[in-house]
Amino acid sequence: MNESLFEIVKDPISIEKITNKVIRNEAGAITTFVGTVREFTYGKRTISLEYQAYEKMAVKMLEQIGKEINDKWNGAKVAISHRIGKLEISEIAVVIAVSTPHRKDAYEANEYAIERIKQIVPIWKKEVWEDGESWIGDQLEKTYYPEGKPIKGV
Repeated sequence: MNESLFEIVKDPISIEKITNKVIRNEAGAITTFVGTVREFTYGKRTISLEYQAYEKMAVKMLEQIGKEINDKWNGAKVAISHRIGKLEISEIAVVIAVSTPHRKDAYEANEYAIERIKQIVPIWKKEVWEDGESWIGDQLEKTYYPEGKPIKGV
């Protein structure tokens, strides 16, 4: 069974499953980034988050990030899984695993991956606080929806 290296999922993410996708004999290093839902953001208490994505395009953008990493770090292998739906505090939202022949490249490529996800992958989140909620238009938290919700049909 050939599992995809890049995926948008609705169920909880297994760190071990994603990491196992990049294990190989020529890799001397594997780094794993695990992004979780935090309780406080800018001093405001978060109750939960809800992620939505334009799934087909999101997977294509994750694949693009994998290609960019392969172009920049020779011998890198990347797997990325991002969860959508309602997530509670401490639940895993994203897992990125990168294997490379040498550790420095694995660290750098992994950091590159999370920054690129925030820049180009069409994933939106609704932050639910004690005193309200708001849809955030992008993961850089610079775009907000005027109607308070993401685009219809996504």
